[in-house]
Amino acid sequence: MDLQAVGSGLAGLGNGALVLALTLFVLVLAWLSAVIARRVLGVPVGWPRSIVVGILMILSFGAMAQYLAMTADLGGVGGSALKVPTAVVLMFLVLAVAWVFAIGVAVLVALEVAFPTGSLPKIASFFRGWRARRQRARRYAQVVGIAFRHGLGSQLRGLNRNARHENEEETALHLRLALNEAGVTFVKLGQMLSTRRDLLPEPYIRELSKLQTHAEPEPWSAIEPAIRTYLGRELNEVFAWVNPQPLASTSVAQVHEGSLLSGQSVVLKVQRPLALRQVRRDVDIVLRMARWLDRTAPWARTIGIKGLAEGFAASLHEELNYRVELENMRSVDASLAESGIEDVSVPHVYEEFSGSRLLVMDKLAGRPISHAQQVLADMSGEQRHQVAGKLLSATLSQIVDSGVFHADLHPGNIFLRDDGGIGFLDFGSVGRLDPSTRQSLGTLLYAVEKDDSVSATDALIELLDRPEELNERALERSVGQLLTRYRAGFGRRGSRNMFTVLLNLLVQHGFAVPAQIAAAFRALAALEGTLGLVSPDFDVVAAARAEGKRMMGHQFRPGNLKDQLEGRALQLLPLLERMPRRLNKLTEDLEQGRFSMNIRMLADSRDRHFLDTLVQQVVVALLASAATLGAIILIASDTGPMLTENVRMHAFFGYTLLFAGFVLSLRAVALVFRRHPESSNRDV
Repeated sequence: MDLQAVGSGLAGLGNGALVLALTLFVLVLAWLSAVIARRVLGVPVGWPRSIVVGILMILSFGAMAQYLAMTADLGGVGGSALKVPTAVVLMFLVLAVAWVFAIGVAVLVALEVAFPTGSLPKIASFFRGWRARRQRARRYAQVVGIAFRHGLGSQLRGLNRNARHENEEETALHLRLALNEAGVTFVKLGQMLSTRRDLLPEPYIRELSKLQTHAEPEPWSAIEPAIRTYLGRELNEVFAWVNPQPLASTSVAQVHEGSLLSGQSVVLKVQRPLALRQVRRDVDIVLRMARWLDRTAPWARTIGIKGLAEGFAASLHEELNYRVELENMRSVDASLAESGIEDVSVPHVYEEFSGSRLLVMDKLAGRPISHAQQVLADMSGEQRHQVAGKLLSATLSQIVDSGVFHADLHPGNIFLRDDGGIGFLDFGSVGRLDPSTRQSLGTLLYAVEKDDSVSATDALIELLDRPEELNERALERSVGQLLTRYRAGFGRRGSRNMFTVLLNLLVQHGFAVPAQIAAAFRALAALEGTLGLVSPDFDVVAAARAEGKRMMGHQFRPGNLKDQLEGRALQLLPLLERMPRRLNKLTEDLEQGRFSMNIRMLADSRDRHFLDTLVQQVVVALLASAATLGAIILIASDTGPMLTENVRMHAFFGYTLLFAGFVLSLRAVALVFRRHPESSNRDV
């Protein structure tokens, strides 16, 4: 046995154990430094950055100690003898530790200001999602490149309603071209924005309305496997035949006709295989761009672009989930049945063959109004008038009576059946209104019928979010002018933009239109254009006034009125039962002089928390200022005993006090930039 080799091995093991022990010692010290730094700052700083800064503190201590030894002429550098007592050396070592700690805390504060805890992805997710992040970055660069290629960088940051008209026209054109080039998700975003007259200037509305989602169809070789996957079985087990050529094709779906084994004619709405992944990636980019615009563009903050993008993302995800569309079809069908609307139908969906990416429904015999010019031309004027009236009645009944309505009533989504009836298609967008909102809408329609501007104004204020500086008299005059303008109806084309004009009027008076109410106005505005195709002479105002009178009359029927009164009585009964006792107690207190008012200051915990935080910041700032001022006085003083040849004791205490002032200042800064607790639960 080679004893020398064994000895070398043992020595190697000893060195390895020493290195491991030193590493553990450094990590423990770093952890302790991180704990102390977090407690000193008083804010929840992320652990990873705290520990990394703690390690840097430990590693930099030697350099700081050597710097102080040379500056204060302590000796002991390079093997030389100490020039001062050991106690003085220990004092300077403690000061070195303190200032290393202070610099580390300063680094943490700088990181919190630049990159607050929670604003960066977690370390594990960073490595886990590397591939997806790389793909997103490539797509993000592509979209940003499209935007800047169309000159939208600085123009979008300066977008506002007061810009010069020619600049708006040019920017709107380039915005439409950029959205169209960016792909389906951005096209749908533009289409959604084109309906928000309450948010965008008119030139943008006109340009974005031109966006189309038509796309070249996927080959049958790609669609057939997708249908088979969505069905979970072979096609011949369900269908007698399916036409490989689509009836229609958009960027996210295709529609094919076919028949079941029973012989029933059906249509299949099939989601394109890669549509969901593409939309999810692009929606993430839309949200990121919205957050960027919210930070950099005043107009974006004004219209609430962040919330708008989040709402768009939610609606688009629902649109890509055909189970949601199936539920929407059920709701609208039930709404039509509840309203007693005849000859207006919703296609029957075969749930057993449908899923989140495939819908199988009955094929309606007829054609959409957008392609029914010849059929409409063959009708008499009276027949076309009846179709338009039936369509308006069905829509208003959905909105006011049941509160569930089709929110995308453009001509391509309304089917003119061969039997003279009407069918609704594409239920990706359905609105829902609560009873109080429906009541206000009904009151508004009734006020229009009665030419009552005061009641119409009250209904609008009740219906919408009231602006802080609303001029009610000006609003009432504007509503009165609108009613006067449309009082007698305008017949050809003149009355068909009433709902659009009303929405613009609300925007001019500063109303914030809630999403679902905007959906109702949007549906009515889209319907106005459709009614113009069906019957150019149809008087929308007269028909809407008649429908409003009918609906309010229906609400005030004895049976309905009795139900409403019973409901209100049930709400008021407990209050009425307790009122005599409370009135008696109140009069007794007044008579005997015991009446008092109990008002508590700062009863709300949020107010107490705000005041506590404010006082804490003020106290910390005052202490930091006092410590810094005292430190400057001590350092500048030429009196006091000498600790070393060039450092006085007063100066040493001054640097110690300056350390305290510096750390307190850092705490004050950290408290100013402190985030809410719910947003600080991330670990970077």
